[in-house]
Amino acid sequence: MADDSADTYRLDAIDRRIIKELVADSRISMRALAEKAHISRAHAYVRIERLQDAGIIEGFTTRISHSKAGLGSSAFIALSIRQDSWRGISTQLRTLPFVEHFSLLGGDFDVLVLVRAPDNSALRHVVLERLQSLEGVQATRTWLIFEEANGPGPEWVR
Repeated sequence: MADDSADTYRLDAIDRRIIKELVADSRISMRALAEKAHISRAHAYVRIERLQDAGIIEGFTTRISHSKAGLGSSAFIALSIRQDSWRGISTQLRTLPFVEHFSLLGGDFDVLVLVRAPDNSALRHVVLERLQSLEGVQATRTWLIFEEANGPGPEWVR
């Protein structure tokens, strides 16, 4: 296993507090963030820039209610793929509509894809017409998502 310690940024208590506050509200004002982290606004700007430069903060985002946004049908689709096809499949998955996330796995399946579609008909089309037709895909297995919830997340979020 490769040693990634040279690439690891050590988070201190202030970094963790900043991350915790940004995860809770990515639109928090710099003044409020600085107050909650007990640092000056200038120091908060410096800390955030340092966390971005280190690649720890990759961006700022918004949480969406998928069903209220018209994406009421979600599923995880596991793919079994040919051994040499990951690069091509990952390139194609980046362009498929309704694919929210995908991961290369170790285990019984090779790729796990999260799809959010407007309805079951659109979801069916993505699975049967798009995913199963990708070159290198040997088999799929679909799990419909009935309900979702978030866990506590990493320690700094608590």
